[in-house]
Amino acid sequence: MMKFAPYFAYAKKCFLGRSAYRFDHLMNIMSTCLQIFIFWGIYRALYGGNTEVDGITLPMVATNFVLSMGLGAVFSVNDYFFPDKIHDGSIATELLRPISVPGRMIAENAGNALFNLIFRFAPALILVVLTIGISAPAGLGMFTVFLLSAMLGYGVLWVISFTVQMAAFWFVNVWSITTIKNVFVNVLSGSMIPLWFMPEWMVGVLRFTPFSSIYFTPVQIYLGQLTWQEAGLKCAVQAVWILLIYLAGDFLWKKGQKKLVVQGG
Repeated sequence: MMKFAPYFAYAKKCFLGRSAYRFDHLMNIMSTCLQIFIFWGIYRALYGGNTEVDGITLPMVATNFVLSMGLGAVFSVNDYFFPDKIHDGSIATELLRPISVPGRMIAENAGNALFNLIFRFAPALILVVLTIGISAPAGLGMFTVFLLSAMLGYGVLWVISFTVQMAAFWFVNVWSITTIKNVFVNVLSGSMIPLWFMPEWMVGVLRFTPFSSIYFTPVQIYLGQLTWQEAGLKCAVQAVWILLIYLAGDFLWKKGQKKLVVQGG
């Protein structure tokens, strides 16, 4: 337990640090609700009074973007954790600490994610359910698998961010790379546009990418669109993506440390 105590301390510090900005909490809740209501209005207009399009009902679409945007609000990942520390030279101090720097990043992100879940997503979800309404989960068992898949989805998002941040060892500014990454995640994960409406050839391509594993896989499980075997396979795919992308990021992390030169002090 003592081995993990420093990481729990960092997670707790981030959680409590976020608690100090009460007005910011209210603005975040309003921002999440506003995004959901805007997308609800857009899709309701696109459906034009129809109950379903190609077998996809409006409640299914509403559930998709409510859960995707809600999870997006919870999935707190600081895309500039490493770049900022590399650019200001504080990475040298971080490397001297008797803890893992990526481990510290995970701990801080976990603290922020827990805070967002309790004080941002939960209040927004209650408001949205009372006004828009979403489909109920496909049973308690599937809901449990959904929670597991959502955590794995966060893991996929985290390792993608971690790997992209390693570019800071070779590039002065990673803003453009991070922006491209965020565009791919937002569009290809099914968060903004449900993958049900994507062309079949694109859906086929996306099966070989990790993006659909972030949000769309948990939503499919929640709605009961997958059998137990398919849900288990999807979770396994998420775990494999986490492992493969993390290994790539860890390789770049080790190579970057050997290249690192810090000037000044």
